Amino acid sequence: MDILALNCGSSSVKYQLFDWDKKVVVAKGMVERVVIGDSFILHEVPGRETYREDSDCPDHKTAVDLILRTLTSPSHGVLQDIKQIAAVGHRVVHGGEKFTKSVLIDDEVLAAVTEVQHLAPLHNPPNIAGIEGAMAVLPGVPQIAIFDTAFHQTMPEHAYLYPLPYEWYEKYGVRRYGFHGTSHLYVSKRIAAILGKPANQCNVITMHIGNGVSHCAIKNGVSVDTSMGLTPLEGAMMGTRCGDIDPAIPAFMMQKENLSAKEIDSILNKKSGVIGITGRFTDRRDVIENANGGDRLCALALDIEAYRLKKYIGTYMAVVGRLDAVVFTAGVGEMGAPIRERAISGLEHLGIVLDKERNASAMTRKRETLITTDDSPVKVYVIPTDEELVFTEDVAAILDGTYTDHMNFEYSFSRPDFVRK
Repeated sequence: MDILALNCGSSSVKYQLFDWDKKVVVAKGMVERVVIGDSFILHEVPGRETYREDSDCPDHKTAVDLILRTLTSPSHGVLQDIKQIAAVGHRVVHGGEKFTKSVLIDDEVLAAVTEVQHLAPLHNPPNIAGIEGAMAVLPGVPQIAIFDTAFHQTMPEHAYLYPLPYEWYEKYGVRRYGFHGTSHLYVSKRIAAILGKPANQCNVITMHIGNGVSHCAIKNGVSVDTSMGLTPLEGAMMGTRCGDIDPAIPAFMMQKENLSAKEIDSILNKKSGVIGITGRFTDRRDVIENANGGDRLCALALDIEAYRLKKYIGTYMAVVGRLDAVVFTAGVGEMGAPIRERAISGLEHLGIVLDKERNASAMTRKRETLITTDDSPVKVYVIPTDEELVFTEDVAAILDGTYTDHMNFEYSFSRPDFVRK
């Protein structure tokens, strides 16, 4: 049984084809520059060179069609016929309060996702476009939605409600939702397996750090707080997003610069964070390289990011109580050794003792690595995330009727003998 996972962004579509019977990734890749022109696909098959094809994709349906055409290509494909695809799992960023677990997509589900797209205007519309495109190209094939927000639906009311007029929540659903749920789910299950403890007895802080950044306080295996809020703008400093700021700043700058609500929203989401400070970069590799070369603003951006990471660790330690581990994941979390070092140095009084050599060597996206000393009371690990595997396992379990929810379902990667392939 082959399962296709799709992650549709505003101008890209990531994909992974998984052979469920053999438990291996058959192919993966990405279509880039969807909608904006000069589109191309990068297609990876284990044991082969990466294949690139330039092909115009004016919409997500065309991009999905390109993916399927590549997967079935006589020269570059891995399937003889698209009918071999048993189901498609779709990443959906925002499910509002309605969805607490992955679900089979029907008209009602699609309508509900469309209804909350204003809460994630940069993400839900392309997610929906990808679903509609896949349904058009693969009629009759089960389509399953996996929600970023579902993992965080265990947060208590006092954690997810804002100190704002309560009727805003009643009328418009204004509350903390949280995102990157599949990533936080994956690494929280993996760290429990590594520590040899049941997930429901583990207290961990998970730090998903990429261009988008979110952190999660996990107590007894479930999310009790997370840094992103109503939208993915709140929380940590990110590649282009500001994260936590004084809420009076937008109104203040709208008056000073005569900005519209749309313009200030664009600045906070697309021109702030790392690029706001450096003026040039979002990729932390560029920031680190230039900081080492003497660029003051790049060094400052690293200091601000690491300082805010450190504050979240301290805050979430207060939330979860006895802490078993901190986990860094995603592109920067897995590869940004200097940022990790700055974030956890000086936390010995909180039981975190960094091993600088281990941290410096943890620069691969394939290995789970301890970066604290053996006698550190709180362990810190770098664990490569695998959101697509979460998609795949949810899809397979929904198809065979064994899926319950993310808390009670036994994922393969939650077992101590799991081997990453």
